[in-house]
Amino acid sequence: MEQVTYKIIRLPAFRAAGLKWEGSFTEVSNLKDVIHSMSERVTELDHAVDPNMQLGLSYHLRPDGFMHYSVYEVSQDQQLPEGMVELQVPEMTYLWTHHNKGEDIGQTYFKISNWLEESEYEPFKESDQIYYDSLPLKFEKYPRDRDLQDPHFEILIPIIKK
Repeated sequence: MEQVTYKIIRLPAFRAAGLKWEGSFTEVSNLKDVIHSMSERVTELDHAVDPNMQLGLSYHLRPDGFMHYSVYEVSQDQQLPEGMVELQVPEMTYLWTHHNKGEDIGQTYFKISNWLEESEYEPFKESDQIYYDSLPLKFEKYPRDRDLQDPHFEILIPIIKK
């Protein structure tokens, strides 16, 4: 069993462009189509910072599901292609870890929640929002070469000190 690594990192603000999906947990199979579509549409982003690293930003703002942005980091020069949305992510501190191929994603997030409970950090929450998950914001970074059926990816949870 591989040792789980957690790091506290600070990342600068960034601009992202891509596709937005919002739905219930029962509709989550549709999200895979959005993620796949965005991975093909990256060619429309002439100013993608790293076209081989797709980002998934999930916001748990509804009791029955969540909002997800399938995006790529882009420079300020990027024009927004038709049908895409833009996100400005502020500079933040994150709990960073890696989800390995062959592991259960739910178990990975369960371990993250436990680690945070025992740490001096808690998940970041915008004060004017109501969230419906113990990890209200989940950012994932997917390499282009991932196995879509059993992916490996980085997880970044925005955090603040308790």
